[in-house]
Amino acid sequence: MSFRATAHHPALILDDIRGAQKMLSGVARVTALEGSRHLTELVGAPVHLKCENLQRTGSFKLRGAYVRISGLSPVERAAGVVAASAGNHAQGVALASSLLGVRSTVFMPVGAPLPKVAATREYGAEVRLHGQVVDETLAAAQRYAEETGAVFIHPFDHPDIIAGQGTVGLEILEQCPEVRTIVLGIGGGGFAAGVAVAVKALRPDVRIIGVQAEGAACYPPSLAAGHPVSLDSPVTMADGIKVGRPGDVPFALIDELVDEVRTVTEDELSSALLLCLERAKLVVEPAGASPVAALLSDPEAFRGPVVAVLSGGNVDPLLMQRILRHGMSAAGRYLSLRLRLTDRPGALAALLAALTVADANVLDISHVRTDPRLGLTEAEVDLHLETKGPQHCAEVEAALRAEGFRVMG
Repeated sequence: MSFRATAHHPALILDDIRGAQKMLSGVARVTALEGSRHLTELVGAPVHLKCENLQRTGSFKLRGAYVRISGLSPVERAAGVVAASAGNHAQGVALASSLLGVRSTVFMPVGAPLPKVAATREYGAEVRLHGQVVDETLAAAQRYAEETGAVFIHPFDHPDIIAGQGTVGLEILEQCPEVRTIVLGIGGGGFAAGVAVAVKALRPDVRIIGVQAEGAACYPPSLAAGHPVSLDSPVTMADGIKVGRPGDVPFALIDELVDEVRTVTEDELSSALLLCLERAKLVVEPAGASPVAALLSDPEAFRGPVVAVLSGGNVDPLLMQRILRHGMSAAGRYLSLRLRLTDRPGALAALLAALTVADANVLDISHVRTDPRLGLTEAEVDLHLETKGPQHCAEVEAALRAEGFRVMG
């Protein structure tokens, strides 16, 4: 594909993204657009979820990778490709390369989740584990490219990548012609830039809102400075948008076309992931849940109809377990209490019976009978309970007090 350039940036136009869409026909799925009744009620206008978490390889990354590798010359294809990624880009490059008959090598951090490493290998790539953080992995992949002649496939800083990701914007306009706001996560910026180019060319009235994790928000300071600014040490569980510096190519497009960039906290990301799982029955990774987190944090700020893009669903099961616990805690679904009981037969059974009546689920219990703090006839119980929410927490505590139990805190 050939892209036109201006004095300001290597620009993409609508025809470039339409060309990418034709190239991806039969390769990338046209993912579903699902309505969300809960978010609709919260925002006060229709909210739809664009389910790129159900894309092949579990994220939108296949789109850009396929377009980029398709554009290589026969000589470049023969040299093979190399990429660096902690997960989604790795899988996109691996599958795209296999479909196009190109040899691929993917560098991944030593601590990359095993399911992502296994999936990348199964899609056909040679995986090399190197470095503790993505920056070290990226440097290793670039050295490999210089030494072997393999073509380095950048995850976001290339026009072909951006054009491929922009096909999501065309699908949104086809599936929801009445859309007024599109919300999507931003890491390096390739995805947001591509969607913005496609959407603004056809519907300049549609607001494009990007979302970053608060601990890895490189775009707000960069936009304020007028050029890409690096973060020293981005920190977030949303590894899909954990990028320390905007890409040069997407930055210029986002500066021009994206209306607003918001940030969300780790608690808000956890709550959003939990909502996607419980209400929408969708497995979404933290980065993919970032648009939902933005809607939850400030629902009145979004003009509807709204399309929130769930960009990926590749989440390590162990991380998912921790995130769900954190999300339930942030949502007031856990209650920790310390009680004093009279140390007599049946006292603990009476406590458990009261919790059963209050419909609280005991996750953990510690019963202490010998401690200098306790009186001769006293026992202490630490409880960790699962509840239905903040109101239920208050009801459980009130029920225990009504039964005569001394709630210490």
